[in-house]
Amino acid sequence: MLPEPITKLIIAEDQAEDAEQIISVLRNSGIALRPQRVSTEEELAATLESFTPDLVLANPACQNISIGAIAQALNATGKDVALLALADRLTDDLVAEIMTQGSIRGIALRKRQDQLRAVVRRELDALATRRNVRKLEAALRESERRCDSLLDSSRDPIAYIHEGTHVRANNAYLEMFGFESFEDVEGLTILDLIAPQHTADFKDLLKRLARGEKPPPRLDLAVQRSDGSAFEAVMEFSPATYEGEPCQQIVFRLPASDRATEEELRRLKTQDPVTGLSNRAHFIELIDEAVARAIGGTTDQALLLLEPDNYRLVLDAVGITGADDVLRALAGTIKQRLRASDCAGRISDHAFGILLSGSPQAEVQKIAESLRSSIEAAIIEAGGKSISLTISIGGSLLGEKNAKSQVLLSQADDALRAASGQGGNRIDIHDPAAADKAEAAREQQWLDMIDDALKQDGFVLYYQPIISLQGEEGEFFEVLLRMRGPTEEVMPAHFMPIAERHDRLLAIDRWVIEQAIAALGKHGKPSPKTTLFVKLSTLTLHDESLAKWVDEKLAAAGVSASQLVFEVPEAKVMTCLKPAHDFVERWRKSGGGFELEQFGSGLNSFQTLKFIDADYLKIDRAITNDLSHHSENELKVRELCSQAHAAGKRIMVEWIEEASSMPTLFSAGVNFAQGNFLAAPSPEMRYVT
Repeated sequence: MLPEPITKLIIAEDQAEDAEQIISVLRNSGIALRPQRVSTEEELAATLESFTPDLVLANPACQNISIGAIAQALNATGKDVALLALADRLTDDLVAEIMTQGSIRGIALRKRQDQLRAVVRRELDALATRRNVRKLEAALRESERRCDSLLDSSRDPIAYIHEGTHVRANNAYLEMFGFESFEDVEGLTILDLIAPQHTADFKDLLKRLARGEKPPPRLDLAVQRSDGSAFEAVMEFSPATYEGEPCQQIVFRLPASDRATEEELRRLKTQDPVTGLSNRAHFIELIDEAVARAIGGTTDQALLLLEPDNYRLVLDAVGITGADDVLRALAGTIKQRLRASDCAGRISDHAFGILLSGSPQAEVQKIAESLRSSIEAAIIEAGGKSISLTISIGGSLLGEKNAKSQVLLSQADDALRAASGQGGNRIDIHDPAAADKAEAAREQQWLDMIDDALKQDGFVLYYQPIISLQGEEGEFFEVLLRMRGPTEEVMPAHFMPIAERHDRLLAIDRWVIEQAIAALGKHGKPSPKTTLFVKLSTLTLHDESLAKWVDEKLAAAGVSASQLVFEVPEAKVMTCLKPAHDFVERWRKSGGGFELEQFGSGLNSFQTLKFIDADYLKIDRAITNDLSHHSENELKVRELCSQAHAAGKRIMVEWIEEASSMPTLFSAGVNFAQGNFLAAPSPEMRYVT
């Protein structure tokens, strides 16, 4: 799972405590931040020299910097930065002031956390969209440049026609019609090149195209050169765009001497040789056409994807030579069940696609069920054997909201994987209108799995070695949680957010602590001492009975409290300082240790140590990522290490995935390092040195 992209944030705010509160709210909503605070124009100018923000939150009430000056400074950078006003409440004067500043995109209310999160998320999404659009525009320009080059080098005469007039023609086209350069044909209508006997019919065709009707795939007619001489030609039409305008691409060909050969070549170009259905390339073109119709308002279209269940076992049964027989049998059943307005194609080795038109959801489900039941009931002769098989079908209704070929294919493929993953021989049709209901059902399914895991030991712990870089004695492990799924273990990122929304974190924390203590008791190594680092949720920090419960579990297992270090992210601790302070005090009196994770991500992280007496500080991975290529991050790590050692704290770095960072970590004085490059997690405590 990819990590959340890091948002570079500047907060224009007089009070550091108020800025920290905003940062905590955004971080707790899942937004990864690298923040900076400014309170004067000079600080803003100095910050912008080395720090390019994605988002700026500006308090209009700041004493020494106006929101107008901030907007002007951001405009001067030439960068696309989202600027929001940060206010306590809305007033007419504030709204009027904000609206007169064209660069300010909205107002975030600090006292309404839901609105603050929503507005910031909206602006970050809009910023990402604008950046992606610019990338796509650049890619489009490059693609058009390449296409233009290919057009000129093509041997086929090709022209682009907009509203009946030439807007582009390649050299082969000019040569066919006897023109020396495009200037001779620019502005000339295509009708001027049609022989008189076909002018009336072609003029009628142009009128139909202007009304948005689909052109014929090909047209046989007589055309004439610039000198007036006529010849027979074949025109092939396809929709296109040129410089952003819709137009028709017309390819001219001389008539084939053998019409049967020409038709055979056309068939080979669009048809899969094994099944007789459309091949992948042609079927994708048909999807593009269906999407274009949806954009134009056509409804009741759908895409179905189907594939045989357990195809590898089918191959084992019939052999490679019988595979084509299986595919032909499936294609035959598909052809029998389709109407004249539908089309089907083979889109991969053993997967088929079906485009349905004029089919509301109930009809789509009916057609899919007819296919599924027909194949389930059939006996297939393949490779000299008689077999039966089942199929899974996934699909998506096509409407204006999902009218993009890749989106439609992705939705149908996700539905196919869902049908296959639930045992196969079933149908799953994606309906965008039912997404909320489906999401609630999926969340309930996850919640049931979590509850079952708590009751039946469905969780499992992994232990990742933490390596001492400064020669400290002992064995150290990070405790990592997984959940046993139907087919494989599930990572916490998939189920912990759901557990948090449904108040299961406290129960999960207790399960992890109990299992970790039991593992220490079984480990049975008095020397060197083994220490486990265990993650906690903020709910557990509020649990006043936990310390006594942990003491009882430690005593029963014969384990010392000094072998357990609890860890909580710095930003989470800042949201509950009083309970966190009391928890850490109680736990340290018992002899246990405490670590602040994601340390260094706040505006002044060492201020936190005035309230939370942590033993270990785990640096935020956003700071330690790829140190060899980010000099500012290296300086930050050295600064954090220096301050931590001065305060008597030990520094840890996680997610070490490559060797290039290690020399920097050694020289900076980092005490502990953890990551797959050093040692991967394991279900057993196996320490490496």
